[in-house]
Amino acid sequence: MTIYIGNLSYEVSQDDLKQVFEEHGSVKSVVIPIDRETSKARGFAFVEMQEGTHEDAAITALDGAEWMGRSLRVSKARPKESTNTRGGGPRDRGRF
Repeated sequence: MTIYIGNLSYEVSQDDLKQVFEEHGSVKSVVIPIDRETSKARGFAFVEMQEGTHEDAAITALDGAEWMGRSLRVSKARPKESTNTRGGGPRDRGRF
């Protein structure tokens, strides 16, 4: 399971997040998506922990917590949706 962390400070680093989440168990990975145009953090991140019980504990402890001047939104990440590689939306299907 992966944890979604929203409403992050744009100044947050992977090390910052790892340190906070390691208070609840071993961290497997931290990903902070970067905006392609500005090369800055997008204000959210994903953390994966070694144990599912540690993930649940981290979500419970950190959701709504004040950190770096912001109230964190922490939850289980939703599965990544498949993307349409043709670039068209649902109405474009069937048209070639």
